[in-house]
Amino acid sequence: MKTHKIDTSQATITVSDSEGAGPPLLMIHGNSSCRMVFRNQLEGVIGSEFRCIAFDLPGHGESSDAFDPQKTYWMPGYADTAIELMKALDIPDYAVLGWSLGGHIGLEMLARTDAVNRLMITGTPPFGPTQESLDQGFRPSAHMHLAGQEVFTEQDVSDYAHSTCGENAPFEPFLLDCVSRTDGRARELMFSRILSPEAADQKAIAIKSPVLLAIVNGEEDVFVNNDYIAGLPYENLWEDKVYRLDHIGHAPFWEVPELFDLYLSRFMSA
Repeated sequence: MKTHKIDTSQATITVSDSEGAGPPLLMIHGNSSCRMVFRNQLEGVIGSEFRCIAFDLPGHGESSDAFDPQKTYWMPGYADTAIELMKALDIPDYAVLGWSLGGHIGLEMLARTDAVNRLMITGTPPFGPTQESLDQGFRPSAHMHLAGQEVFTEQDVSDYAHSTCGENAPFEPFLLDCVSRTDGRARELMFSRILSPEAADQKAIAIKSPVLLAIVNGEEDVFVNNDYIAGLPYENLWEDKVYRLDHIGHAPFWEVPELFDLYLSRFMSA
């Protein structure tokens, strides 16, 4: 696996490339996480089977903070960063796997580029541009408020890291480090503009996706409303089914990689 830094107009981005033999797959992590949450895929069979590219969002992991936080720290800014990164890597078309915020970024990318040839989202409710739709997509939970909070206490870091990876998922210290490192402005600025009319209508994009859309969620995800996600009338849904993995939380690719990767490999080969 190769890891290096790439200068973009938004931030200096750290990216890992599995250098696998197959088609490229861009992997986008969630809020206050980092690229290494995809470690099992990068270093496993998926990383050998496909060219997996995972990067730290601006203000996250080993990437720099955003040069212009107002420009970058929201879904359109993150989507533009991802598109620019793939252009810098000279990869003209690619699949995207987006987790949580990463899935929202993937949907935003569909509105901004034709380079994405298929999209899998997990832990991502495609909401419309209204408070009602946002409330339908997400579930109230003990730590949901932290997703948009700028300043974290040590307890906040622990609570958010544990809840996002899943209650029964393996837990490693780097997950705490990812949350602790994150530029708190990224959380606050993103949520303050989550319903901005300048951002894409993610519900409409998901329903009428121009590319094959896969959805694989954990049934016990404490953050998202699985019934809402499964109930949307998708027109280009992979295998005509929203997959819900029993007894699994918000990050199924981390909690049960051996199971999740079966879906990912099949989707990439469809």
